[in-house]
Amino acid sequence: MNYTKTLEVKPIAVIKNNRTAAIDDNWSHVESIIELQQDVPESCLDGIEEFSHLEIIYYFHKSTKTFIGSEHPRENPAFPKVGIFAQRKKDRPNHIGATIVELAGRQGRTLTVKNLDALDGTPVLDIKPVFREFLPRGEIRQPEWSRILMKNYW
Repeated sequence: MNYTKTLEVKPIAVIKNNRTAAIDDNWSHVESIIELQQDVPESCLDGIEEFSHLEIIYYFHKSTKTFIGSEHPRENPAFPKVGIFAQRKKDRPNHIGATIVELAGRQGRTLTVKNLDALDGTPVLDIKPVFREFLPRGEIRQPEWSRILMKNYW
């Protein structure tokens, strides 16, 4: 099947924090607020406090280019060339990001989260609770370059 239909999505929330520049490292010090859009009922968050972690799906709204193909992660020639689907950069075909965050609290229409690598003003496309059963089973395998790249990320 060949899907050529354009999809339309509407943000359900927006991220608020003090990170305005797209810098790749030191995200662990950033605390973020996720605030629901006015047309999204507050009741959509009912029961969310029972979860320690959430998966946030968001749109890289400040990404100015789209990359399809293979290149060095972070344009660093010390890393091997890999395809866009073998790295997590923001300049993706659909500019979609996903991060598992720690839920620090809820107050009405807002969530406070830790370890969210998204900029102030980032549109949120979806929020999902993390179930242990959806996490990978067994050992996670990844190349050494990714460990080096992530050394100072959090």
